[in-house]
Amino acid sequence: MTNGRGKSDRSIEPAKSPNNAEGPAAEATEGRERAKGNSPERNVLRTQGRESTPSTLERVRQAARKDKKQRFTALLHHIYDVERLRAAYLATKKDAAAGVDGETWEHYGEALEANLQDLSLRLKRGAYRARPVRRVYIPKVGKPGELRPLGVPALEDKIVQRATVEVLNAIYEQDFLGFSYGFRPRRSPHQALDALAVGIGTRRVNWVLDADIRKFYDTLDQGWLVEFIEHRIADRRVVRLIQKWLKAGVLEEGKRVQSEIGTVQGGSISPLLSNIYLHYVLDLWVQRWRKRQAHGDVIFVRFADDFVAGFQHRHEAEQFLAELRERFARFGLQLHADKTRIVEFGRFAEPNRRDRGDGKPETFNFLGFTHSCGRTRKGHFTVLRQTMRQRWQAKLRALKEELRRRMHTPVREQGAYLRAVLLGHFRYYGVPMNGPALVAFRAAVGFLWHTALRHRSQGNHLPWRRMRRFLRRWLPVPYICHPYPLVRLRVLTQGGSRMR
Repeated sequence: MTNGRGKSDRSIEPAKSPNNAEGPAAEATEGRERAKGNSPERNVLRTQGRESTPSTLERVRQAARKDKKQRFTALLHHIYDVERLRAAYLATKKDAAAGVDGETWEHYGEALEANLQDLSLRLKRGAYRARPVRRVYIPKVGKPGELRPLGVPALEDKIVQRATVEVLNAIYEQDFLGFSYGFRPRRSPHQALDALAVGIGTRRVNWVLDADIRKFYDTLDQGWLVEFIEHRIADRRVVRLIQKWLKAGVLEEGKRVQSEIGTVQGGSISPLLSNIYLHYVLDLWVQRWRKRQAHGDVIFVRFADDFVAGFQHRHEAEQFLAELRERFARFGLQLHADKTRIVEFGRFAEPNRRDRGDGKPETFNFLGFTHSCGRTRKGHFTVLRQTMRQRWQAKLRALKEELRRRMHTPVREQGAYLRAVLLGHFRYYGVPMNGPALVAFRAAVGFLWHTALRHRSQGNHLPWRRMRRFLRRWLPVPYICHPYPLVRLRVLTQGGSRMR
């Protein structure tokens, strides 16, 4: 049986049965033929009930957890449920940019109940139409002059996408593996960072694969994505709903552009779709490769399209990378040649490199932190995580521009703004042993503020004696707000592994 694009559905090889001891289990089969006609009764579930919203989704969740091959045939009524649509509307940002229709959160809410009832009926009878997203560009973090394309969906598309994500999460959260952290309920970047640090520190990891997927959101194959979704979703109305968003295209400079590949970043549905795609293309393959081909220790952590793998043996790291390139090529993905590398890293990297005369171990970046080999005060090996220099500099450049724009606003308002910026910075980068970087960032912010205040008028020579009072009043003292990785990971997993 072919998929209509010259590819055989059987080309996705089956994976080994999941190991329940390794966190959330994977699909028992990575891919299989799409069901034609009626599916066997034991493999499909009709969720026809009209009980309260939480209880109906709980039934879906339990069924998905119980049978990893279950295909769900009746899900749309969960999405067009008015209560769920209302909750999705209320969860949408009030001040978010409007889409191509110009509809704002506030205006839509003036006749909220009537609008939601109309939206529900259109979804129910198949009259809902997805609008093209409005293209906007934002600066790339750490890359001056480069812009990242984002899409701004229409408000109703945001609402329906958010409701759809809630329903589909009830199924896919039972399938996604423990080492996947990106854009999932009750998971965060710091949990991924902790899992990586603990994995390197406690396993026999000597080599790290620092990989980067080239333009993942632009090259994702929509055909494969739909096939992956159909492994679990047999409700054709839900599949068509997702296809509407994929085919809606982008409105840029008054022209509508459509593509058979990629998914637009910016919509609520995009992170879930990317996780589904990488679950089948990458995660299940990694799980199987580790079980069948690895002889030494292997760890793996993924956050959205960013991932890091650690290996005990260099030849296994090289074999993994070579096979991963082939695997990605089958599904339309490609590793970035200049940003993918294998580095010597771990407990024995420093002495081994010193014996060979190779200098200090190399570093790698992951989720905004530069990871390097360090030592505790007692001389034990630790993964040292410091704020990426590119992120540090990019934030200061943005602050400089913002202070220039706010140059003539009252000092109190400037101080309140900078205080919020610093608190947000500390909340993310306040990890153990990153204190010096936090102190340096606060000092740099204070210097920029002093410069901006001196330029408010000619001859304004603000003395540092007075400036220090402003700094003490408005700029908070840096603090470490995250525990050591092993402490938090032990609490979250309660002995289970989130690296497997």
